[in-house]
Amino acid sequence: MEKFEHEYGAEQIQVLEGLEAVRKRPGMYIGSVSIRGLHHLVYEIVDNCVDEALAGYCTEIDIKIEPGNIISVQDNGRGIPVDIHPKTKISAAETVYTKLHAGGKFGGDSGYKVSGGLHGVGASVVNALSEWTEVTIARDGGLFEMKFNRGKTVQPLKRIGDSDKTGTKVRFLADSTIFETLEYDYTTLEERFREIAFLTKGLKINIEDLREEPSKKAEFHFEGGLKSFVEYLNKNKEKLHKAPIYIEKSGEVPIEIAIQYTTSYSENILTFVNNINTVEGGTHLEGFKRALTKTFNDYAKSHNLLKEKDGNLQGEDIREGITAVVSVKVKEPQFEGQTKTKLGNSNVTGIVSSAVSEALANFLEENPTVAKAILEKCISASRAREAARKARELVRRKSALETSTLPGKLADCSSKVASECEVYIVEGDSAGGSAKQGRDRRFQAILPLWGKMLNVEKSRADKIYNNDKLQPVILAVGAGIGADFDISKIRYGKVIIMADADVDGAHIRTLLLTFFFRYMRPLIENGNVYLAQPPLYKLSKKGKPDVYCYTDEEMTKHLNEMGRDGVNIQRYKGLGEMNPEQLWETTMNPEHRILIKVKLEDAIKADEIFTILMGDDITPRRKFIEENAKYVKNLDI
Repeated sequence: MEKFEHEYGAEQIQVLEGLEAVRKRPGMYIGSVSIRGLHHLVYEIVDNCVDEALAGYCTEIDIKIEPGNIISVQDNGRGIPVDIHPKTKISAAETVYTKLHAGGKFGGDSGYKVSGGLHGVGASVVNALSEWTEVTIARDGGLFEMKFNRGKTVQPLKRIGDSDKTGTKVRFLADSTIFETLEYDYTTLEERFREIAFLTKGLKINIEDLREEPSKKAEFHFEGGLKSFVEYLNKNKEKLHKAPIYIEKSGEVPIEIAIQYTTSYSENILTFVNNINTVEGGTHLEGFKRALTKTFNDYAKSHNLLKEKDGNLQGEDIREGITAVVSVKVKEPQFEGQTKTKLGNSNVTGIVSSAVSEALANFLEENPTVAKAILEKCISASRAREAARKARELVRRKSALETSTLPGKLADCSSKVASECEVYIVEGDSAGGSAKQGRDRRFQAILPLWGKMLNVEKSRADKIYNNDKLQPVILAVGAGIGADFDISKIRYGKVIIMADADVDGAHIRTLLLTFFFRYMRPLIENGNVYLAQPPLYKLSKKGKPDVYCYTDEEMTKHLNEMGRDGVNIQRYKGLGEMNPEQLWETTMNPEHRILIKVKLEDAIKADEIFTILMGDDITPRRKFIEENAKYVKNLDI
């Protein structure tokens, strides 16, 4: 990796302000004090190591979760500067850990050319929110150490020995008085560091969880960079061409892009700026899409692959089945959007568009077989889009008539305020009948579904619009689907999937969740989708009130409390076995029910799981079931 030749000493550490507010309002700096915020502490420290890698100095990062949930992060970068800072009059290293907005990442005369840690708050915020922090630095022939308690210095930086190596090691224990939990989720951290390794070609990242024996560990090192990333994303999909299309260009905005087409019908484009996942896209995504559409249309016309009646291919036609990762490095990125993850630098659009157009045009000319295979899929998608348009117009015309706005089997609620309304999508007519009788009509609507539902993972949009099982769901939610979906038009604040606690019920849930993920994704992102949790058992004993149990453990506990003799245990195999009063009391009454909110913590992982469970390839599905069967206690979600 090319090194960014620039001084990195005390003068490059700029101080903007102090630490006082962090412990009072941690959510302002790390988002929340839940497990997500806890993980954010680790990301902040690792991001500092990655910045050293981006500058060309760090080649390996070791991350350990030690017993007691202590985090250790060590890199072989240059080491934080140890000389005295001219403004603070303490060591530059101590300045970085005790002053908010102190770091080597501000302005043109900083120690970094590009950086993921843009605000210089990472190290100091981690320090402020930790019970204790220890930092060891190897630099300038020496080994240095400093220690902190809850952000306060208890041992200023001192030399403790000699070293012929360079690098920084940070150990910290998050503060239990601030965070809701200190239990790190190894899988979540593993996924994040795999992603970082993909994005930083040649960087080796090791992670090990030492909290249990035997320890869990993983090593990530991808010389292929984004090519390896795309291959990983598509490992369970059928590919149209074996090797990903790879684009790399240096300059004012370094660009790295990998593209591979699959036989699936969904698009999966991930974008990053300085290794930050820009989930809302931005100017780099705009430039990529613009170049993709123009280049494929130009090639199709010049090689007579498009008939006049087909007209131009639309962007969505060309992106059907695409998996792409777009990564740019921007010196001073401007972020905007709902979650500050949308790139706003206007100059990036043209730079990305120009680079992609040139490289992609060359690739298509040099690989006519691949070009033809992709364009045949694009043209097929175009014709399906036209069929979907006609079907969509039919749905819209139906919706325009007040008498036909809602599906016939929907029992709507009386309230029209979406935020207080909820719709139960219920498996089966018998359960639907009980739910209709047992519900609170003021705010609860019931939509029964019957028969086998369409697997949208294997279907194009035109089939989805015409499907008699999905049309009622589309009409009931009331916000359209796909590119037309408008979250502001949803008719219910909660969309609740209520299915039996068995294999068939799990299948129904998975089919519906796949549909929501692929065609109504903002519904999940906005937190509107829930799973109802019906009870598994009813315990009855003469002279005592009935007890409903939702897990085997709960049943065992109540059996012991009731005394096992004379207790009748009823195992519910389906929702239809409960009368309306029981269904209301156990599964629909807001005071007693258990609802599981469906969250989209990791879009990459979600895409992979839906592909495995609902895609055409049987082998990865069998492997997934074999690896996860041991965790199943009952066949429920």
